[in-house]
Amino acid sequence: MAKYDAMIIPTELIQKENINLYKFVHDDVLATDDEKKIRRAQLEKAMLLGNGYKGKVKITFETVEGRKVVETTVWQTGNENVVLKGGVNIPIRCILDIQI
Repeated sequence: MAKYDAMIIPTELIQKENINLYKFVHDDVLATDDEKKIRRAQLEKAMLLGNGYKGKVKITFETVEGRKVVETTVWQTGNENVVLKGGVNIPIRCILDIQI
């Protein structure tokens, strides 16, 4: 499962302003439909937290350069991307976990 993997594989904490320096993986990092449904529900909660309370979440995502974590506010979730505070985008297919 993604949560377990996120705990055992080294991750690098980065600033949201640096996200655009990395190349995102092309394939979805989650294998099952159930995992993808959970990810979608987590993103919706993160968006509500961000818009309603300006609350931050930790997002673990996969790049070509390795696994990254960012602590940020989620402003919007679309079909393909998550928009963070400051207009930074992360493709949903790259997101492994959202910690609220």
